[in-house]
Amino acid sequence: MILAELTGSLHVGLAAIGSAIGVGIIGMKAAEAVGRNPGASGKILTQAIISSALAEGIIFFAIFLAK
Repeated sequence: MILAELTGSLHVGLAAIGSAIGVGIIGMKAAEAVGRNPGASGKILTQAIISSALAEGIIFFAIFLAK
């Protein structure tokens, strides 16, 4: 019973860490892309927001699967 709780918590924690790293990389690359091509900042921002939302959605799947 205790092992199951630890495994579930570890699962959610690893998903949160992975999602945070993914969102950070998305933000870094979006800032780099806007620096290279400021005229495309609207399209880059849109893609960055959509990608960040998909990366953060992984946490919700992990939380629902853990319970």
